[in-house]
Amino acid sequence: MKVDLNSDMGEGFGPYRLCDDEAMMEVVSSANIACGFHAGDPSIMTRMVRLAKARGVDVGAHPGLPDREGFGRRELPFSDEELRQQFLYQLGALSAIARAEGVRLSHVSFHAAMGNMVNRSEALSGAMMEAIRLVDPSLIVFATAGSIIERSAKAAGLKTLTLFLADRGYQASGALVPRGKPGDLVKDEAGVKARVRQFLRDGTVTAVCGTVIAMPARSILVHSDTPGSLELARLVRAEIAAAGGEVVPVSQLLS
Repeated sequence: MKVDLNSDMGEGFGPYRLCDDEAMMEVVSSANIACGFHAGDPSIMTRMVRLAKARGVDVGAHPGLPDREGFGRRELPFSDEELRQQFLYQLGALSAIARAEGVRLSHVSFHAAMGNMVNRSEALSGAMMEAIRLVDPSLIVFATAGSIIERSAKAAGLKTLTLFLADRGYQASGALVPRGKPGDLVKDEAGVKARVRQFLRDGTVTAVCGTVIAMPARSILVHSDTPGSLELARLVRAEIAAAGGEVVPVSQLLS
């Protein structure tokens, strides 16, 4: 079984860093790089692309809302057209930096509030997928299984990769537990290990209420801002190996 292991990276600004991106880049197979709105800046984006290239890690765009103070987790009253423009601005910036470094982007993974807004509106999601198709129809869209984003991407003729979020709690509906609510984060090593093992063995995850739900995913995400994220990512990779799996970048997984 081949599995992608990805993380949101480069989510600092200037001298400030969220996690040890260099060490994390040694663990993951695909990196979702912040594009300068919720986090990141040109120097960080360039450093992330260079690190990924040196380590054979796929590079993807991780666009978010222009809200550094809220880390892109607060929904802001932008129109669909404004959100589309913000998305294209960020995708274009990372694409240009990557191209200058001899790297081609492989995927797109929406960040936090932007992703929530896109995933709640068929119209907005369709507009975003059409924008991706016009810029680069080879880009793979990261999504949760059965989501509006997944359906819109497929309708636009784009490839998708479904995610299992190893460090986030799930509700019985399959939706994530909202941040700030009990069970939103799974940050203890034993809990993450058990969840990943269950996912790899059965293709399921246990929701916070105890209900076992299907989790048809091909990629595992560990958020870099989760406490202990580097060790959690290493643990996830070790569990994949113990299950006889192989960690590969998204471009190889869907080639």
